[in-house]
Amino acid sequence: MDKLIYFDNNATTPVALKVFKAMEPFYKDEYGNASSIHAKGRPARLAIDKARHAIASLIGASDEDIIFTSGGTESDNIAIKGAVLANSSKGNHIITSKTEHSAVLATCKFMEKNGFTVTYLPVNKYGMVLPDDLKNAITEKTVLVTIMHANNETGTINPIKELAAIAKEKKVLFHTDAVQSFGKLDTDAGNLGVDLLSVSAHKIHGPKGVGALYVKKGVKITPLTHGGHHERKLRAGTENVPGIIGFAKAAELISVDRENKNQALTNLRNRLHNGISEKINNVYLNGHPTQRLPGTLNLSFRYIEGESIMLNLDMQGVCVSTGSACTSGTLEPSHVLTAMGVAVDIAQGSIRFSLSDINTQSEVDYCISILPEIIKRLRAMSPLKK
Repeated sequence: MDKLIYFDNNATTPVALKVFKAMEPFYKDEYGNASSIHAKGRPARLAIDKARHAIASLIGASDEDIIFTSGGTESDNIAIKGAVLANSSKGNHIITSKTEHSAVLATCKFMEKNGFTVTYLPVNKYGMVLPDDLKNAITEKTVLVTIMHANNETGTINPIKELAAIAKEKKVLFHTDAVQSFGKLDTDAGNLGVDLLSVSAHKIHGPKGVGALYVKKGVKITPLTHGGHHERKLRAGTENVPGIIGFAKAAELISVDRENKNQALTNLRNRLHNGISEKINNVYLNGHPTQRLPGTLNLSFRYIEGESIMLNLDMQGVCVSTGSACTSGTLEPSHVLTAMGVAVDIAQGSIRFSLSDINTQSEVDYCISILPEIIKRLRAMSPLKK
């Protein structure tokens, strides 16, 4: 292949041309501050209002339920810290899972250092949280449950609707990190039954540095930043107007013909999986066989380290990941795979291929053609291979 092949779309995606074009005027002619009421500020405010409506429509929410943020990490922080602090009179207990993104886990660890207790639910071998485990973990002091919709490493989809219903029955707030699922799965907040939901633009061919948090009407949130009236006084700071416009355009584009796009992506992912499995032995699928994101394929190659595979693929023009981009560079096995019960030697040989609609069959076939020789060479050098 002459061009670089990008199979790391769960980490980030290239900005779509139509998204870039939608943003461009707000960097040039329409540069006004959305909080200004003069002739330069009004177009920016109108554009944000329109964008807010577009995002709200995709989440099945009212416009006033959407708060724009700098991305998924900030949305998760506001949801967890904000909801727990605002409702601390009820209790000091938070429930999450062992396979959450670091944005959630690190926030929960922070809350533990500040007087709160956290229960980290186990997952089954596919990485799913079981409803009975949540039911048994809720106490009278539980304030918030935060469980991700779809895992960023394995793509496994959690039964959020069932989990949220359990929380609702116990009158406990429920937050879901939907950063990976937004635009790919049904993230209608009403259908899911959640109180808080985090999304991000750069996972769906939108710009980096912008996201949103859905806050159900009536849910109390303590703001984490102060200094202005912006975003219902819940997130002070001048809005990222171009980013918000780009986010709305990306969301609009990804929602068009979603079902057919997902089927095509699933077919492409399965072609990659089948091609690798036919040519290479001792390969293991991490995650649920069917209940996972259409473009995510996490495989472990026994006897070798994932980082070696990643670097060798990179030298031949294929970009992949060994897990989450937020934890790259560590030699520790993935916390997600560890929680799933994957043996350490197998977990350390994991590679995540994450595809989007920018990828093609010829790119998949090229990867299948070069990977067997890479694996053969690495295993020949491995002290683990006897």
